[in-house]
Amino acid sequence: MSSASDARRIAAGPLPSQLVRSRHAARHGHVHGHGPDPATDPQSAPPFDPLRLCIFATVALLGWIAGPVALAVFAAIGFVGYWKARRRGLTKSKCYLRDTRLVLAYLGILLAAGMWGIYTVAARWVG
Repeated sequence: MSSASDARRIAAGPLPSQLVRSRHAARHGHVHGHGPDPATDPQSAPPFDPLRLCIFATVALLGWIAGPVALAVFAAIGFVGYWKARRRGLTKSKCYLRDTRLVLAYLGILLAAGMWGIYTVAARWVG
């Protein structure tokens, strides 16, 4: 494994639903294998780091502070990223929408909404 794939694997971490399921199974005696289960034994596994939640809160804060400019910037960055990935052959995404064409359409709509918001705010300031 390369260091990049190790970093992606570590950053991804287990999903909270996987932790809940494994703890529920351990409580009811459905644990398979020998020895402590790393997902349920607090001594053998590091605690779950909800980094994604911190990232979401930071993005929401930037959106609240910067308003339509933040929406336009994040939508543009996402659109360019998905555009490049689609050109390289990505057809299914881990995004809720799954199909990269739908993701591109969604990000395009968000970008247009951000640009419209910038226009309306600027029009209020000028006029």
